[in-house]
Amino acid sequence: MTVTIREPLRTKAYALGFDAVGFARAEIPSSARGALATFLAEGRHGTMAWMAAERRDDPRKLWPEAASVIALGLSYAPPRAARNEPWCGAISVYAQHKDYHDVFQSRLKELGEWMRGTFAAEFKVFVDTAPLLEKPLAQMAGVGWQGRHTNLVSRRFGAWLFLGEILTSLVLPPDPPHPAHCGSCHRCVAACPTGALTAEGHIDARLCISYLTIEHKGPVPRALRPMLGNRIYGCDDCLAVCPWNRFAAPTREAAFQPHPDRIAPALADLAALDGAGFAERFRGSPVRRIGRDRLVRNVLMAIGNSGLPDLMPCVRARLEDSSALVRGAAVWAVARLLDPAPFAALRACHLPAESDETVREEWRTVQATGNVFPP
Repeated sequence: MTVTIREPLRTKAYALGFDAVGFARAEIPSSARGALATFLAEGRHGTMAWMAAERRDDPRKLWPEAASVIALGLSYAPPRAARNEPWCGAISVYAQHKDYHDVFQSRLKELGEWMRGTFAAEFKVFVDTAPLLEKPLAQMAGVGWQGRHTNLVSRRFGAWLFLGEILTSLVLPPDPPHPAHCGSCHRCVAACPTGALTAEGHIDARLCISYLTIEHKGPVPRALRPMLGNRIYGCDDCLAVCPWNRFAAPTREAAFQPHPDRIAPALADLAALDGAGFAERFRGSPVRRIGRDRLVRNVLMAIGNSGLPDLMPCVRARLEDSSALVRGAAVWAVARLLDPAPFAALRACHLPAESDETVREEWRTVQATGNVFPP
């Protein structure tokens, strides 16, 4: 019976708009469990303590009734490359449109309810919302394979594929695992601006620009700031160079069409955002999750990397921001844009009144090292 269940289920998933569907047993391959253990033991997860959750190594620790996994994918391949001007910020493709979690979650629930009504199946849905190793599961389900950038790659959709899962009580015959097709290609490794990727397909999140601009809550390590360029939320460099992308047609999902204000937003406009302005501008966007202060921190680093003195007025305004995180980033940006003499004058004005020690340290260090643009 389970064989006859599987194909109607696949057909229903496609009818709901999913682009990729596969089936696997509710278990994580030992190789993936070992890779996770090494990743955590070496501290390459940075401050993402949630990645160490014990339940990540076994879906049945999340839900004991789980027998099978239905891995599903939605393409978000962009229609065109965004402008990369120094006065504009670069936002990762996945955050240029409506939050995919909302789109995926409702569609997964609809499929699960259909399964319950049709096959009396119990289910749980996941969209990057629980400690589930979704990429190894997707590879086991035949949806794609993990490339050297550690993300999933599909022969049909390239590297632009959102993933979601349904754990179900149904015992479904698994699809064949997807073999890797990276071959001798190392384009993603070479493209990484910070060297976060290795030829063996390992990643050090502490060096990854997506981690630094999204997950990392404090000041970005000073040595890495110039490498961020104008990236203010995430980084697509390793995904964009994947040769399999040539087979990926632009997404047909209406909710994944880029919002005009998020393709290449003006850095000066973003630097001026207050809390209310931030919330309004990024309503319904994944960018909202990092909050105004972290985004403006990223924007100020991008301005510091721009080499455009014309942006100095919006940076100077942030030297008196209520957020110490923002003020510290503004100090660094000022030091990158000003010559030593005017920077010293600003320092003499602001340092005595600064109460936060991390910001005071920025004033002292960037002046002492002569850290002015260009690097």
